[in-house]
Parts: sequence; structure tokens; C-alpha cells
Amino acid sequence: MIDIIIDNIMTWGIPVGIIFIGILAGWLFKRFIHQRLKKMTEKTEWRGDDVIFDAIESHIVLWFFLAAMNIASSSLSLSEDYSSYLSKIILGVLILSVTLAVSRMGVGLLNFWAEKQGTDLPSTTIFVNLARIIIIAIGVLVILQTLGISITPLLTALGVGGLAVSLALKDTLSDFFAGLHILLSQKLKPGDFVEMDSGHMGYVQNITWRHTTLMERTNNIVTIPNAKISAAIMKNYDKGDPSFSVRIALGVSYDSDLDRVVKVTEEVAEGVIKDVDGAKKNEPAIVRCFEFADSSVNLKVYFRGLKYGDHHPIIDTFIRRIHKRYKQEGINIPFPIRTLIHKNERS
Repeated sequence: MIDIIIDNIMTWGIPVGIIFIGILAGWLFKRFIHQRLKKMTEKTEWRGDDVIFDAIESHIVLWFFLAAMNIASSSLSLSEDYSSYLSKIILGVLILSVTLAVSRMGVGLLNFWAEKQGTDLPSTTIFVNLARIIIIAIGVLVILQTLGISITPLLTALGVGGLAVSLALKDTLSDFFAGLHILLSQKLKPGDFVEMDSGHMGYVQNITWRHTTLMERTNNIVTIPNAKISAAIMKNYDKGDPSFSVRIALGVSYDSDLDRVVKVTEEVAEGVIKDVDGAKKNEPAIVRCFEFADSSVNLKVYFRGLKYGDHHPIIDTFIRRIHKRYKQEGINIPFPIRTLIHKNERS
């Protein structure tokens, strides 16, 4: 009886001990060595090493466990077939784990590259998913080949089936490639405020494999197929220099001293630029007289806003202040006057 117990301990105790030691070693490596290396990389200027260490962090203990399993399996008295199956399973899990780590690493490096280039390409769903699908698909094919499953028939079937799928999903693929074209051409990107020829206006929220979503200023979400976005005539308010001109028209009576009117208006406009956050501080307002109207001499005041949407507080603040200041200065803003002559004809 004691001999049987000792044999069982020798048979299973050593492999279990090896696995336990492997898990403990992985935890210690992650807790101390990996964390110290990670803190060292945070001090470097290149952010790519941070992405790499973050990607492998969650897989360290699993890799040590798989290594311990491989060592422990050699101490078990397994048949050649079972030993081969176990080795293939361990290798398959390892490849899958490495694939997931590489997938996360690739997406992170793409985001880092995009930020460095000043673009937002990988931050959209379509690029993130595309990168992950490609990396994971390669990993799955490697796993199948490792397990002894021939991938040649699978690739052939995918090639033939891909043609049939492409014909059945013509509109979907059109939207997919239109989305890639939009992102690669930088026609628009998340965060831009755009106005389409259909009349839709809003901030680009995301560009997925099928649709582009816009959020209107009223917080309504508009979903537009990528193919229509790609073919649309569009005004992008944030492309290049996002600042834009804010024009405000007003009129004064004909007996006003126009030089004085312009001077007072410029003083008010200068105060608006100084106090309103949405106004461009290094761009002074321009005041121009442009029209002899029916009952007034009309002027236009031009401001520069930082981006679309900032014109509302600029216009509101200027109208309130100019109305008050004109009253103080005795400058008359006339009502529209129209003279009608009614002529009666007697028969």
C-alpha cells in the first residue's frame, strides 16, 4: 500500500510540482522583473516599447505555465501518441497566446505611428478590426498547420468561396473599400465637423467597415453608408486650418458719422475677441462699410473663430454689446422704412 502511494507521488507529484513551480516563477517574473523593465521603458522617449510590454504582460504567467507543462509531460509515462497530442495542444495554445499578444501589439504600434504622423487612421473601428483579423487569421493558419491539418484545401476553398461571397455582398464590400478610401485619403477623420451636400452636418464619431456616424450639434446620431460619403460633395470645417470667418451685418442711420461708427464698432469688437474663448486672439476684427440701403448705411464686421460652432457666442456677445454701446454713443440703428404710394384711378 505504501509502495503504491509512493509510486503515485513519484508519478504525479513531480509533474504537479513542476507545474506549480512554473506558475510561481511566471508570477514572480511578472511581478518583479517585468514591472521593473516596464518602469524603465516608461522613461524612454519611444513609446513603442511601452506598447510591447503592455501587450505581453497578461500572457507571461500562461507562457511559464505552458513551459512547465511541456517539461512535466516528459516525466510522465505516456504513450508516444498521447505525448504527441499533448505537445501539439501545448504548442497550439502557445501560438494562440502569442497571436493575441502580437495582435494587441500591432494595433498599439499602429496607433502610435498614426499619432506620430498626425493622423487618426488606426483609431477607427475599421482599421483596428482589420489589423486584428489579419493577425489572428495568420495565427489560426499556423496553429492548423502545427496540428497537422493541411491548410492548402482551406485556402483553395476560401479563394473560390470568396468570389461567391464578393458577388453576394457587393454593396457591403463597396462600403468597406469606400471606408478604406476615406481614411487613407484623409477626406475626413474622427472629430472633424463636416457638412454634406445632402444637408447633413455634424462631428464624425467613427468610421466602421460599413457606415460613418455623425453626431449633429443637437446630439442626434446620423448613420451614412461609406459609399455615399466617398461620393459626396463635402465641406470639412476642420481640414487644414479649422479657423473660419464669422460675419455680422448691421446698419446705422444716414446722418451718422461713419468714421466714428467704425471706431466705436472696432472697440466693441476688440473687447469681444478678448473676452470670448472661441474668438481667435491674434486676428483683429475687420469693420467695412459696404452698402447704401433703403434706410441705413450697412456695415459688416468680420471675426475669426477658432473652429465651427464658436461663432454662436461671438455673435451673441457682439450684438448685445454693440446695441448697448450704440445707445450710449447716440448712434441710431434705424428701423426699416419703406414709402408706399397708392394711386387711385377713376374710371
